[in-house]
Amino acid sequence: MSLYIAFDPIYAHPLPAGHRFPMLKYELIPEQLLHEGLISASDLHSPDPVDESSILRTHSKSYWERVRDLTLSPAEIRRIGFPLSRELVEREMRIAQGTINGSIHAIKNKVALNVAGGTHHAGSDWGEGFCLLNDQAIAANFLLDNALASRILIIDLDVHQGNGTAEIFARDDRVFTFSMHAESNFPFRKEKSDLDLGLEDGTNGLRYVTLLYIHLCDILLTFKPDFVFYLSGVDVLETDKLGKLNLSIQECMKRDAMVLGLCKEHAIPVQISMGGGYSPNIKHIVDAHCNTFRVAGDLFL
Repeated sequence: MSLYIAFDPIYAHPLPAGHRFPMLKYELIPEQLLHEGLISASDLHSPDPVDESSILRTHSKSYWERVRDLTLSPAEIRRIGFPLSRELVEREMRIAQGTINGSIHAIKNKVALNVAGGTHHAGSDWGEGFCLLNDQAIAANFLLDNALASRILIIDLDVHQGNGTAEIFARDDRVFTFSMHAESNFPFRKEKSDLDLGLEDGTNGLRYVTLLYIHLCDILLTFKPDFVFYLSGVDVLETDKLGKLNLSIQECMKRDAMVLGLCKEHAIPVQISMGGGYSPNIKHIVDAHCNTFRVAGDLFL
């Protein structure tokens, strides 16, 4: 068995030059994994753009049409944080389809990854924080609509609360949203997840991993999901300029091993999207993200 990894070159270059630094990791992650021999080119799968029917199961028609037609207001564009363009919209559509494809693959093969994704700030009728379309929410609704899953757990370990995901599934008891984040960080208006663990600034790796293990074990035993979406943001690192937590790269890797190990132990397929990472040194970001792929390979191959 090989890893299934959704990736398209457009992940890395949809923006004007002044906005490209956050996108470099999407190009460097697969290059590093190929260099190490952890993956081969055949493991990388370029998704088509997601169809509108899948988008409209998660996002409102009026919001999607404003995105599609590039008619978002200046205030809406500022809230997203990126210049709006057809390339950016196509990028988000391909990411969402990559997460759908990965989730289908994971049902048969236990795990799949998307080099991008984790666009958890996009709500049903808004974009925010570099997120236009919520890839894991779109994929979760796809699985539910097609009877491919019936109880879905979304584990959001980005340093920022998954406010869009929480809002989308606020009234759907088939989806359990679990967000563990820095409480004082963005977004400053948070939505209510099924479980929110808002951590104090400077929380260290030992406390982080201990709390995660206790609460995740409880969710798995009580909610009993048959599919997991995992948002593995690396903006929890002590070096991250937008995070407020204090995990080392090794502790972040231990976090991934715990989450994926529990999914394997409970025989629950898992789709992984990368989420945020904003350390000034791009090497820290790429190493931490690549660790997620390394852990998945060690556990599932």
